[in-house]
Amino acid sequence: MTLFRPLPRPAARVLSALILVAWVAQMGVLARRAWSSSGVALAADLAHYGSSAQWRGIYYRGDKIGFSVGQTTPTDSGYEMKEDGRLQMTLLGSSASLRLTSRATVDRAFALQRFSFALDAGTGPTEILGTLDGRRLDLTIKTPSGERKETRELEEPPALALNLPRVLAARGLQPGQTLQVSVFDPATLRNAPMTLEVQAREVVQSAGRPVPAFRVLGRLAGITTRTWITDVGDVVREESPMGLIVVRETPAQAQALAVPGKVQTDMLEAAALVPTTPRRIDDPTTVARLKLRIDGLEALDPADLDGAGQSANGATIEVRDPRDLRPGPAPADLALYLRPEPFLESDAPEIIAEAQKAAGAPASPRLRAERLVRYVHAIVEKKPTLSLPSALEVLKTRIGDCNEHTALYVAMARSLGLPARIAVGLVYLRGAFYYHAWPEVWVEESRGRGLWLPVDPTLNQFPADATHVRLTRGGLERQAAILGLVGRARLEILDLELRPGATPILVGQAPSDLRPLDLPLPRRDGSGRGCWSSPARSRE
Repeated sequence: MTLFRPLPRPAARVLSALILVAWVAQMGVLARRAWSSSGVALAADLAHYGSSAQWRGIYYRGDKIGFSVGQTTPTDSGYEMKEDGRLQMTLLGSSASLRLTSRATVDRAFALQRFSFALDAGTGPTEILGTLDGRRLDLTIKTPSGERKETRELEEPPALALNLPRVLAARGLQPGQTLQVSVFDPATLRNAPMTLEVQAREVVQSAGRPVPAFRVLGRLAGITTRTWITDVGDVVREESPMGLIVVRETPAQAQALAVPGKVQTDMLEAAALVPTTPRRIDDPTTVARLKLRIDGLEALDPADLDGAGQSANGATIEVRDPRDLRPGPAPADLALYLRPEPFLESDAPEIIAEAQKAAGAPASPRLRAERLVRYVHAIVEKKPTLSLPSALEVLKTRIGDCNEHTALYVAMARSLGLPARIAVGLVYLRGAFYYHAWPEVWVEESRGRGLWLPVDPTLNQFPADATHVRLTRGGLERQAAILGLVGRARLEILDLELRPGATPILVGQAPSDLRPLDLPLPRRDGSGRGCWSSPARSRE
């Protein structure tokens, strides 16, 4: 996963984390087995919040999936800001719980000094701590498997989504303003630009009473959010295009029904793209060429839509079976895809040892890449997971969905000297296209020549089939660009070509074991009786 870039983002405190969570959730659609809730109590450990705390209910497409609570406390030199969120949602019919915690220390002008962010799905928290000294940012990333540190030089001091509404209010909000701010998102380790437009001052309902607030439109990488902020920087309502809504409520309202008997909307299924012109695909592995049109790709990087068997022309994307790819000259930037990253710990001794075990005896790059696919598929249990996928943590827990499979594969491949990167997009499954992640690995065929090959350890495919439609490459900070498609994208299959000899499946499913059958075959006979004799029969 790639990491930084500088400039803004909107007044979307818990919503920024929720967008990440929803994205991670939607990416888990290929995990087939049920996941038992970790038993995280949604209303626990919140007694330290006082009467001035602000409570909000969190809704997804009309269903309540949790709540958040935040409070700002004065200190001698500024303010301490804290926010906790509890979520419970349905993923493939199973209940999943999540806890989010944010803390920030700011000066009297609400300029950020230090922060912490933690996400815990019940398997142990992933925590990110940061300290700002001018434009220098010192980061510490903690997971149950260990700790990593790094330092970054930013182009300008950033804000957090947690303190941004206060910053905007301190500047003074006026209808017609257009602002740019720099916001660092600890969930994606990204400092990114966002444009904010103050549209109007309106009266909205907040905790059962009317409250005047400014409606602020935020745009980032094709995602548009709407936030209502009061004169003093309180957020009373937030909306995202994915169907996520955060609404100010009383403490009793926020916590009541936080865990409904059954959340009706399954987030994974709701995010699927059903083609407007259905075309039957019995077995995706038999697809030789897939041509489709996807509306809403304008915000994506065109360079990510081309290569590794895929080409794009505007909204039209064509994918060809990677088995037909031919080697070409090695790109100049291969070294980028060998480096360790905060959540791709390819230099960790545990990752190196496991990768060497998986790769086995010395072999060609292609064979080693395939061995890794089979190995990662075998050791990681398929479960929907709400987490910031860390390769080292996946190796420890051996549980996860496509994000976890991909992170572990990419880190292990890099540790073996195989350049690898993360691809994110869509894959066909059960009549629809679901959001998915998979690796691309550079396979050297001869000195200085090779190819980027898409592979899929989640589905145990080497190479990945031609229904893998890549929309972007990189980590969560790049994947966020796809969120603008969720809930509004339309997909149309324009053309479909199957490999020669492919036959439709009339009954049942494709066999999982496609190895040759062990049948006795006729063999040459030197007896002179003829060219072929019957197979020898065993004697009882």
